[in-house]
Amino acid sequence: MQIEGYDIDIVVQGFPGKTVCHGGLGWSTVVLIRGHGKVAMIDTGNFNVRSLLIGGLKKHGLKPADLTDLLLTHAHWDHCVNWTLFPKARIVIGAQELDWAVKEPWGETPVPELYVRELRQWPTAHLANDGEEVLPGITAHMAPGHTPGHLIYVLKGGERDVLFTGDAAKNRVELLGGKADATYDQSVSMASIAMIWNLWRRRPGGILVPGHDIPMTQTDGRIDYLAARNATVTAWFGSDLETMTSFELKA
Repeated sequence: MQIEGYDIDIVVQGFPGKTVCHGGLGWSTVVLIRGHGKVAMIDTGNFNVRSLLIGGLKKHGLKPADLTDLLLTHAHWDHCVNWTLFPKARIVIGAQELDWAVKEPWGETPVPELYVRELRQWPTAHLANDGEEVLPGITAHMAPGHTPGHLIYVLKGGERDVLFTGDAAKNRVELLGGKADATYDQSVSMASIAMIWNLWRRRPGGILVPGHDIPMTQTDGRIDYLAARNATVTAWFGSDLETMTSFELKA
């Protein structure tokens, strides 16, 4: 999509699910934004998507070193751990978020301990505050609940806005129900989701890109997806490498 001089492309599509037996699924959305002399990404996904990140950039004639900016919504491993792929980029993260993340006890939370420690002293790290314009026309807004210093990013366009909500509103269900999974305080998350709805409703045709779902729009509170879900797992259940069973993860 093209909004206010930016080309916006989904590099990795998030998925609204959990695994039953193997911990967090961690399939989060990664967005490429190009315009106004900037090449930026919002979030980085986890280790498993590194080839997708590099391949997605290559499709647009880019390589990791071409990124000028990386906007992180929060400090959980599935959203921030690949920041090391973009060492030349200005890496934006909430000031309160990083201060919280480096103090988290090692080995007990989804915060990647060594990565946030290194990020705090990284020369291109930029600690953003609530309401700050982090790119031309794109502002950061505090949306705590999932983590204490979580940021969402809002692109104000001429005709419509685009909201990148990270895990403050991970999926359609959280937006519709007004409650969040994986929150340290449900009341805080509910207030953040209500704030997101206020921002989303203020202009017709606004687009919302959640942390673990497909881009969507809303009309009078009715949410419509703007893409088809694409998620499949293949597994070896046969007797040779060529025989695989596919499971499409669709409703």
